Amino acid sequence: MTPFPLSVVVPCHNEEDNVGPCYAEIVAELGDCRPLQVLFVDDGSTDGTLDRIRALAAGDPRVGYLSFSRNFGLEAAFSAGYLYAAQPWILHLDADLQFPPAEGLLLIAKAAEGYDAVFGVRPDRRDSGLRKLASLVHDRIARRVLGIQLPRGATCFRLVRTDLARRIVRLRLGTPYFLATVPRLTRAWTTVPTAHRPRVRGESKVSVRGLAKHSVELFVSYSDRLLTFAAVGCLLGAAVALAGFPAVGLALGLAALAVVARYLVHLSRGGPRPPLFLVRETNLTVAPADLLYPEETP
Repeated sequence: MTPFPLSVVVPCHNEEDNVGPCYAEIVAELGDCRPLQVLFVDDGSTDGTLDRIRALAAGDPRVGYLSFSRNFGLEAAFSAGYLYAAQPWILHLDADLQFPPAEGLLLIAKAAEGYDAVFGVRPDRRDSGLRKLASLVHDRIARRVLGIQLPRGATCFRLVRTDLARRIVRLRLGTPYFLATVPRLTRAWTTVPTAHRPRVRGESKVSVRGLAKHSVELFVSYSDRLLTFAAVGCLLGAAVALAGFPAVGLALGLAALAVVARYLVHLSRGGPRPPLFLVRETNLTVAPADLLYPEETP
């Protein structure tokens, strides 16, 4: 293949059993991408993840790493990777290898047609039925009910221009949601069907509670239609109460109040916020503001 400057960003949280196989498969399948950087972001792991990453970095100068001072979450992990990626293109790859690194070549070929971002989709998704159902409901509500522009079926497995990725991270949105932000900045994005495998090592970090929270934040942050629904609910509740059904009217009013309160929480995030992440250890040159101890960080 034509040399393609690529940083593979791999967020990790308690993935000690996956770090080695992930690195080996990236190098084997994407080694022709030159120059190649493999950038691990250790999101406050409490197992041997960081030790495995250190060992890889000691033996291969293509391996960079950032280790957080605590668990800041997936958004913070990939955001840090995007900020400190060394190459003009970023391939985001989860450490669990459910997306085979070789599928990145499909995204690279599509990007060559002139796209700024290419998202992998899973025609044959190898997840539980509950996960599939939750994703389907989430997508239908976001796109059809609330009018949020999301790449249909898109995932974290994506290839994106580094400059675009950094611009999104530096927006410091109160509720960052990469998939919904890309269409707001460029129309040059697309999707590509890719293979998907079941996880074979380690445990998934995704929970139903986490997915629900993530969905609510997306709905509130990227659409104001819920406020319209709340206003209609208040008017309907008042009408129902006057018609002799005060309990029903009260329930509608409380539901509307809950929606408004959630929007107020979102607005409050527009003020000063703590750092998105803090790095305790790295083998890269990192801005002092992103380091927990600027004078001591190795």
